[in-house]
Amino acid sequence: MKTRFILINTSHAGNVGAAARAMKTMGFDDLVLVAPRWANVLRREETIQRASGATDVLKNCRIVDTLDEALDGMSHLCATAMTPRDFGPPTVRPREHFQSLVKQELLAQSEQGLEAEKASNSGVAFLFGSERFGMANEDVYRCHVCLSIPSNPQFGSLNLAAALQVIAYDWREALGGYPVQSATAAPALADAAQVAGMLAHLEQALVAIDFLDPQAPKKLMPRLNQLFNRAGVTQEEIHILRGMAKMMLKAAPSTPLPESH
Repeated sequence: MKTRFILINTSHAGNVGAAARAMKTMGFDDLVLVAPRWANVLRREETIQRASGATDVLKNCRIVDTLDEALDGMSHLCATAMTPRDFGPPTVRPREHFQSLVKQELLAQSEQGLEAEKASNSGVAFLFGSERFGMANEDVYRCHVCLSIPSNPQFGSLNLAAALQVIAYDWREALGGYPVQSATAAPALADAAQVAGMLAHLEQALVAIDFLDPQAPKKLMPRLNQLFNRAGVTQEEIHILRGMAKMMLKAAPSTPLPESH
């Protein structure tokens, strides 16, 4: 589904840059400004600084004179407001509405087939009003829903870019989200032979320190085997455990050190 963020009558250049940054972090790049205060807002130093690297979003951003131009190609319009209005579209929580919207789109695609999906003109637009006054009633009335971010009833005011970030995050999550990227590669798990070798080494050490009676071992080693299987030990952890076993054997000088496996 095509996604567009529309800022109406934005008065602070920094908010445009911060909005571009918020969009890029969530993988969106279609930004339209409707009659912003500054005609050169996309080139202003504060805008570029607050974009913090999202200059490609600013480069692709369009400035238009009317909301009609900004809505071209969009089929589902979402207004944003802190408080519900007496008249107009229903006020909904973003997350629940987005989940419902995606389900409806998937259902429509499954009913119409793959070709309909490729040719789909579905587009979702998120509309944000000016920093001081929010959205004008006539603009809200044009929308299908009014999104209200759940917040502290005594203090629900959000900065424009912060509100956009919340909406963009919830919408990205509804579309599938991004996986969490680990800072390090997944460790290599020890194989069965490595675990068996470590257990044999550990068994010798436990005997040497008189923790395990080889004449009456009971089920100590099978239990330890199950413990390490559940733990999913890594190769590095095997080396640590064998190092511990080696030092345990060294602390029992009457017992000869085993050959390395």
